[in-house]
Formats: sequence, structure tokens, C-alpha cells
Amino acid sequence: MTAVGGRPEVLDLFCCAGGAGVGYARAGFAVTGVDLVDRPRYPHRFVRADALEYLAALIASGEIRRFAFVHSSPPCQAGCALTVGTNASRGWGREHVQLIPALRELLDATGLPYVIEQPDGAAPVRKDLRLCGEMFGLGVLRHRNFEVSGWTFLAPPHVPHRGRVRGYRHGVWHEGPYVAAYGKGGGKATVPEMQAAMGIDWTDVREELTEAIPPAYTEWIGSAFLEVSGLAVAA
Repeated sequence: MTAVGGRPEVLDLFCCAGGAGVGYARAGFAVTGVDLVDRPRYPHRFVRADALEYLAALIASGEIRRFAFVHSSPPCQAGCALTVGTNASRGWGREHVQLIPALRELLDATGLPYVIEQPDGAAPVRKDLRLCGEMFGLGVLRHRNFEVSGWTFLAPPHVPHRGRVRGYRHGVWHEGPYVAAYGKGGGKATVPEMQAAMGIDWTDVREELTEAIPPAYTEWIGSAFLEVSGLAVAA
């Protein structure tokens, strides 16, 4: 492992616009993001590549050893609740490739500690850690599950929600302390509302915001890992 400016480095696979990466940077990591699509708003070092191919190349070359930790947020359409629930029941959508088994095999081959992040649904990941916005006082719920490998942690308690997500449900309007940071219409959040609710200010692209996880999640994960690994950088 090498350090960048004295900071350990995290590899952020399927990085999208950087919700995860910003959290790790706040925790004390240097961050390298990888995504198949160009992400001009990604606020850290960025590599445009197929994440699985890039990871395999890092392993083959030995360059993977420069990293201390790997975060991965593979596409969730093959197993998310919307795809396997509402969309499937109505005959919507299309076939989606499930990348997680191949990803996990490569991650295990790195020998590094890692997490695989997924939303609620049928994705084949262990739910070792479950985080939601209310744990961090955010304006979204955005539950996310993490399969954790190679390190130990004490999970924070999943605190009770303060109310409903604002918007229409089955034609009935509901007020609530959280906004729906996905889709359009039906009382879904505006772009400024999503930015404020998730603590994201470096992108104003709706599609990137709807896919992002709040940086608070990975700031917690990164800080917990650095503490147990003894890699935390003194302030």
C-alpha cells in the first residue's frame, strides 16, 4: 500500500458522480474513481473504464497493492426492489446483467478489505451493514446495504424514522420530513431539494443525484475502517 499525500487510497468502483468518493475523502482517504461513463463532475482522480476489467488489470499488474480499501457500487437494476417488484409485475423494463458474483470474485482476489453497496431488493449481497439517512440527520431515507469483507466494525443503530417520505402514494398526498430523491412527478424532490437532503453540492444533474448515496454513509464507513486498521491520519 502506498499513501497519497500521507493519506491511504481507496478505489471507488462504479463511482458515478462521487457520492461515495466524497465521503471517503472526508474520512481521510485519497480517492480514485472508476466508471464506464465519463463523469466530469467527479471531484477526485477519475479513470474512465469498465470497472471489472480495470480491477482485473490492477490485480494482474500488482498495482492493486497501492490501495488500502475498495468500495464498489455495481449497477443495481438486476436486483433492486423496483425492478423485481413493480416493474416486473407490470411487464416493464428489460433484462439486466447481474455483476455482483464476478465482482466479488475479483474483490476476494485483491486480498483487500472491501464493501459492496446495494439498495434494498433481491441483489445477492450479504446485508452486513445497513445505513439510512435518519442515522445521519439527513432529509432522505435512502436505505443502503453493504456486504463487508476483510474488516470488522460495530454497526450504528438503525434509529426510528420521524415520519413519511413526502409525496403522493396511491393518489393520496403525504407530508413528511424526507424527500423522494428519485424519479419525477408525484411530489418527488427538486434538484436543489435532493442536493440539500443528501449533502451533495458538486453536481446538479438529476440523474446523478438519483443514483448517489449520501457522502455521510461512506464517511462513516471510511472512518470506521481507518480506526480499526490503524491507518487513520492524525489531524
